[in-house]
This record gives sequence, structure tokens and C-alpha cells, in this order.
Amino acid sequence: MKSILITIVCITFSLLINAQTADSVKTTENNKLKENEIEKEVFLILDKAPQFPGGENAMMKFLGENMKYPKVAREAGIQGTVYLSFVVGADGSISTVQVTNGIGGGCDEEAVRVVQSMPKWKPGIQRGKPVPVNYTLPICFILHDSPKTEKNKSKQ
Repeated sequence: MKSILITIVCITFSLLINAQTADSVKTTENNKLKENEIEKEVFLILDKAPQFPGGENAMMKFLGENMKYPKVAREAGIQGTVYLSFVVGADGSISTVQVTNGIGGGCDEEAVRVVQSMPKWKPGIQRGKPVPVNYTLPICFILHDSPKTEKNKSKQ
């Protein structure tokens, strides 16, 4: 009788241990899933915004040195601002570049080309960890050597 009682107690105890271990594994897996969800989430508001290497002045210099005014836009007198939206990844890479408001004449494509060629940024920080961030960048196309037409004024 004692041996049957001891066996029942041992089996019950081992079932409790297995149940707790399974719950611990599930909790660990859930925590990992939550961390992965945070890494995949694209943030709009965060502790520290992403930054082009060297800051805003370095970004303006990069854009100025690498941007080429499209011939079609120059000949048509197209001027204005192209608004781009893109993701600065947790590793600082640029992805998902999209024109949110364009002006045509090849300016949209040129703005996308230059942003896609940017070096890695310093990533945005949320809760002490680098995270992907949605970023909007306006890029101005201005012809300095041509008079403004009514068409150009309405585009600005």
C-alpha cells in the first residue's frame, strides 16, 4: 500500500513539473514572438529618431552632390517638391521607398534613385533597441536659371 501511495505521489509530482516546464517554454516562446513582433513593427513615434550619418547638413550635401535634374523636367520647366516615404530599418538600411506626392517629369524617379543610394543611417531607438521607422523626406527641385511660369507656380 505504501509503495502504491508513493508511486501515485511521484507520478503526480512529475506531472506537475512537466506542466510547469511546458508553461515556461510557452511563456518563453510567447516572449520571443512579442520581441519579433516589435522588431517587425514600423514605428512613427519613438525615443530617438533615425539620423543620416553626419546629420541633416550631411544629408543635404549628399542630396546636392548626387541629385541630377531630369532633362525632361528641366526642358518643361517643372519645379516643385517631391515627398518620399521610406523605412529606415533597425540596421539603418533604407527600404520601401515610395513617392507620396510627386511632380512628374522624371523628378519622382530621380528622388527615389538618390534615396535608395543613401548609406546606412543611424537607426531609430525605442525602449533602448534599434527599430524600423517610417520616415518622410521632402526633396525640392528648383530651376535657378529659368523664369517661373504659371504652371510652375501652381505646382509649388
